[in-house]
Amino acid sequence: MYDYRKMTAEERKDVLQQRREKGFPLHAPPRLQDVGGLFLISAACYEHRPIFANPDDLSLLMEETLSAFGTAVLPHPAWVFLPNHYHILTETEDMEMVSAVVRLLHSRVATIVNGRHQQRGRKVWYRFSDRLIRDERHYYATLNYIHYNPIKHGYVDRMSAWPWSSVHQYVETQGMTWLEGIWKKFPVKEYGKGWDW
Repeated sequence: MYDYRKMTAEERKDVLQQRREKGFPLHAPPRLQDVGGLFLISAACYEHRPIFANPDDLSLLMEETLSAFGTAVLPHPAWVFLPNHYHILTETEDMEMVSAVVRLLHSRVATIVNGRHQQRGRKVWYRFSDRLIRDERHYYATLNYIHYNPIKHGYVDRMSAWPWSSVHQYVETQGMTWLEGIWKKFPVKEYGKGWDW
C-alpha cells in the first residue's frame, strides 16, 4: 500500500503507465466488477495510525460496521477489529454496493471518532481492499486468519482474549473443538504475508 512512496520518479511513472494500460484506477486497488461471492474486505487507518486504540472507539467501529453491513443485508460470517485496521468477510453480488456502504461507514465513523478526539478534519482511513474467496480451503484459511489477527499483531496471546472478533460467536455456536479442527485442517501459514495490514 505504501510502496509507492518508496519508489523513484521513474518507477512511479512506469507503475502508473501499467495501470493505465490495464484500465486500473491510478492510485487505488482494482475492484472486481460483476463478480459475486464471498469477499474478504480489509480496511486500514491512514498510515496505520492506531486511531481506535481506545476500547470505546474500537467498540464504536465494530458496532457501526456490523450495523452498516446488517442494514445493507450483507452477510458477514467473520470479522475482527483492531486499533489500526479491520477485516470482515462478506457475501455480495454487488461490490459497488459494498463500496458505497464502506464509504458511508468510514465517513460516519471518522466524524464521530474525530469529534471524540477533538481532531476535526483528521484523515482516519486509507482505502479498503477486497479479495474474492476462491474455494472452501481459502474460506477456512481466511476465517482462521481473521480470528488469528489480534495474535499476529501482538495484542493478545490467544484468539478468545480479543473481544472485538467473531471468534466468540464461533465458540458459542460451533464449539472450541470445531475451531481447533479447522485450525489444524486449514492453517494460516503464510496467509496475508506481504499485505500491508
